[in-house]
Amino acid sequence: MSFRKVNIIIWVLVVVLFLLVLHHNFLSLSNLLRNEVSDSGILGLQPIDFVADVHEHPINGKQEEIPVVIAASENRLGGTIAAINSIHHNTRSNVIFYIVTLNSTADHLRSWLNSVSLKSIRYKIVNFDTKLLEGKVKEDPDQGESMKPLTFARFYLPILVPSAKKAIYMDDDVIVQGDILALYNTPLKPGHAAAFSEDCDSASTKVIIRGAGNQYNYIGYLDYKKERIRKLSMKASTCSFNPGVFVANLTEWKRQNVTDQLEKWMKLNVEEGLYSRTLAGSITTPPLLIVFYQQHSTIDPMWNVRHLGSSVGKRYSPQFVKAAKLLHWNGHFKPWGRAASYADVWEKWYIPDPTGKFSLIRRHMDTSNIK
Repeated sequence: MSFRKVNIIIWVLVVVLFLLVLHHNFLSLSNLLRNEVSDSGILGLQPIDFVADVHEHPINGKQEEIPVVIAASENRLGGTIAAINSIHHNTRSNVIFYIVTLNSTADHLRSWLNSVSLKSIRYKIVNFDTKLLEGKVKEDPDQGESMKPLTFARFYLPILVPSAKKAIYMDDDVIVQGDILALYNTPLKPGHAAAFSEDCDSASTKVIIRGAGNQYNYIGYLDYKKERIRKLSMKASTCSFNPGVFVANLTEWKRQNVTDQLEKWMKLNVEEGLYSRTLAGSITTPPLLIVFYQQHSTIDPMWNVRHLGSSVGKRYSPQFVKAAKLLHWNGHFKPWGRAASYADVWEKWYIPDPTGKFSLIRRHMDTSNIK
């Protein structure tokens, strides 16, 4: 056999070997991509579903992705659907919804998201492992939210959206009437990990919730009789903020270990009872108030027009409600319930449950006549 033939055989073998290696690497990459949406994530947060790019309106491929995180509880699922629908239909931006739920609710949620009106949205369903909260939350029948694990999902944003530098979190009792891009573009000051709407702002001024103390300053959320709280030297009269809607700088969040800080205060509250006994608002608010004391930016008040669920009566004019960028039914009276205010405004975005498990509770009531 000539030297030239040997060289040719060697080259053929090299090429075959190269193609085999390339094929193996391709298969490994394919497996990795499949695992990205099926394997368990860090700390028990597990992506279990993903819908790729399908859009009602053309989207510029260079548009920045806007991650919106929202929880989906079984008994409030209609709220989540209405919120998602309102965001989707009021923007042309590249939004992806990270919907945090429990395994027992995932199939119900998925069937609803397959509705014709929602088929063009992009979303990822993420399972929330309740073991995350062991030793951090004390079950208290008087404080219902302590037994609702998904309310704490907002503490784990960098894990829920690991590749994002910025994200929006919002509660399930909201509808969005503006373009979510405007909220996403909220400027955050250097060193600030989040921007909230303060409770002393002009849109939702100083509300007193019957039997729950003042819902606009720190003393309404924290027990200033406790030495550990006093040692923080936080003024009791400091204006609080609402954590139901906020924009997060996740790079800063991770740099400052915000999740670890929040968990620290959750554990200390279990041990020492640091929250106010007449807690105003959400059980998630006190640790956020501590961690973000004088270290947060603010969002436009019109992006969290709240207290729509605080009473049965209508506290805002039809013109003001129409002008709001985001309406928030925080409080006992949810828009899917019997005694909700402005229920007709919310119901425009509600999509009936195809399974029939979730239904609105209604009674005869006047509408707000908002056109």
